[in-house]
Amino acid sequence: MLGNKPSDLPEFVMNTSDLYKDETITDTKVGSIRCLTPIKPDGTPDDSRPVLYAGQAQLMTPAGVLPINFELDAKNLAEAVEMFSEAAKQGVQDTFKKLEEMRREAASQIVVPGQENAAGAPGSNIFMP
Repeated sequence: MLGNKPSDLPEFVMNTSDLYKDETITDTKVGSIRCLTPIKPDGTPDDSRPVLYAGQAQLMTPAGVLPINFELDAKNLAEAVEMFSEAAKQGVQDTFKKLEEMRREAASQIVVPGQENAAGAPGSNIFMP
C-alpha cells in the first residue's frame, strides 16, 4: 500500500532496452490490431527484435461492454489480420473461462461471523455458514 509521503511512491523508470512504438489498425467495425514496433531510445527502428501484434475486440453483454484482448502470433500485419477472427473467438472463450473461475472462487468463499455478508453489505447480522 502506498503511504502519504512522496518518498513512498514507486520509482517510474522506463526500460530503454524494451521500447516500442504503438500503432493501432482498425476496420472501425469488428476490432483493432495493436502493432508494437520495437525502437531504440533515439526513436529509430530496432530491427533486432520482432514486431508484436495484439488483437482487441469488444463483446456486448447484459452487464455492458466486455473488452477482449488477445495475442496474435504473426510475422506481419497481413498475417495478423488473417488470424484475427480465430484468435478473437479463442480470446472470448478464454475470457469466459476466467470469468467462470472467478465466479466459482467467489461462490466457494466461506463466510464466517465478523465478515461482511455474501452480498458484501457491512452491518448485517445474518451470516451464511
